[in-house]
Amino acid sequence: MLLVDAANVVGSRPTGWWRDRPGAARKLHDQLAAALRSRVVEPPAVLVLEGAARGGVSEASDDVLRVVHSPGSGDDTIVTLVEQAIADSAVTVVTADRGLRERVQHLGAEVVGPRWLLDQLN
Repeated sequence: MLLVDAANVVGSRPTGWWRDRPGAARKLHDQLAAALRSRVVEPPAVLVLEGAARGGVSEASDDVLRVVHSPGSGDDTIVTLVEQAIADSAVTVVTADRGLRERVQHLGAEVVGPRWLLDQLN
């Protein structure tokens, strides 16, 4: 399973995302969904949205991508999702956040940076 810290991935590039957080979330969602469907990135994946970015994409699930709206800290939601999934499957978290990296690695998840995912999407 691939868990994507959307805020961290979107924030890793100075694209003007801060002017339109919902739009930036929608763009990342659309790119990730297309990559998953074409198997550039292996499904399943979970895209975690927090704050204003939640307005860009509805919570939903399909055969390749699940969108989760974090009610608070996206990091806490990601940790909970890792805890739930790690016993049944390998989990890779996409983030550059040092604190989150440490928390999920402690649980047994692999971590890759935003650049890895962005390279897959381009």
